Amino acid sequence: MDKTTRFPKLHNATWPGIVGKGPDSEPVIPFDDLLAFTAAAEVDGVKFDGVDIGLLEPHVDINGGTDEVKRLADKVGSHGLNIGSLVAPIWAGSAIGSEESRKTFIEMVRKSCQFGQQLRELGIRPYGVVRIDSSCSPKAWAEDPAGNTKLIAETFRAACDVAADYGEQLAAEGEICWGGMHSWRAMLDTLEAVDRPNIGFQADMSHTFLYLLGYNKPEDRILPSDFEWSDRETLTEGLKTLTRALRPWTIDFHVAQNDGTVFGSGSHDKTGRHCLPNDPNGKLDIATDAGHWLRDENGELTKKLKHICWDGCMFPNAVLNKQETWNDILAALVSVQNAHGWQEA
Repeated sequence: MDKTTRFPKLHNATWPGIVGKGPDSEPVIPFDDLLAFTAAAEVDGVKFDGVDIGLLEPHVDINGGTDEVKRLADKVGSHGLNIGSLVAPIWAGSAIGSEESRKTFIEMVRKSCQFGQQLRELGIRPYGVVRIDSSCSPKAWAEDPAGNTKLIAETFRAACDVAADYGEQLAAEGEICWGGMHSWRAMLDTLEAVDRPNIGFQADMSHTFLYLLGYNKPEDRILPSDFEWSDRETLTEGLKTLTRALRPWTIDFHVAQNDGTVFGSGSHDKTGRHCLPNDPNGKLDIATDAGHWLRDENGELTKKLKHICWDGCMFPNAVLNKQETWNDILAALVSVQNAHGWQEA
């Protein structure tokens, strides 16, 4: 079978070379190195189809104009890879901040969407969304839950209207470190309040998994408080409850592993601990549990997602600089594609 007809396409993420790195941690891993590792990975003749990219310094200059867009497209394309989803660098502002802060947030969404549109026009980006978050902590959100959810929704609505001008969809990241997005019910409340057709949810098998445990919002915990990890049946039912609620909103999907704990490094707040796919402490059956997101209530493929992406942030550089790491990651993605993939002419 021609690999180009196989979906979902398999992508690697570049932001793990930046997130959790920096002056108070390890050095950033160069973009060129991450591309080389991605392009070199191979499992039984299958290779990565592309990369998802954080529009973040020092990998990308979002203010670099058309020259920077073309540079990025040429660099990625030279490895035979596509570009998929993009991460908007909105953290200089906040969705619940001052008027000026919210304007900064929206302006960074605009720049990201313009960047994404130009990549599409160059033919290097055939699918993908622009990822955002609220750029505020659960603690700040909790000072006025109703008022801050309303404010996040207003900011997101304005961002959606800007994104629509560039033909882009925005995906709100399901990660417990973002206020108004830190539990599954809070996430649903935010998405429903935005009320725009081009807003959706980015599910991550590690970050979103912690919604089950009620971190940062115990009253929204899905698994019982006395849950034991050996109880796979209860875990599966919890995943079904979670995905039943959020799957209809899901427009972007990250494959990942999680050990049920939280972790943060560098300047990044604590969130779901990404583990290597073969970590013995991993709580997920990656191929099986991905199916809760990629199949509907009747077990039928939704075929909504043209690509899936591995996300593994805050691994030590010694791990990220080994080709074996990326081969193992690709193998995990292939297992998901084999279990839940399809062909298109």
